[in-house]
Amino acid sequence: MRLTTKSEYALRALAYMLANAKDIPLQIREISKNEGISKFYIEQLFMKMRQAGLIKSIRGPAGGYII
Repeated sequence: MRLTTKSEYALRALAYMLANAKDIPLQIREISKNEGISKFYIEQLFMKMRQAGLIKSIRGPAGGYII
């Protein structure tokens, strides 16, 4: 089965979140830096995943995304 680039990056970001989230929100810039994915591309992916209910966003200075 072939995955699109968009699907591959979304899965990589979700896998990173699962492996590194210790009940704290992860910020996009951390995921971008560690996975080598453009920050702007992750923002687009996370918007769709948030709308689908796969992730949740936390606002504020200590905010980010959680699964």
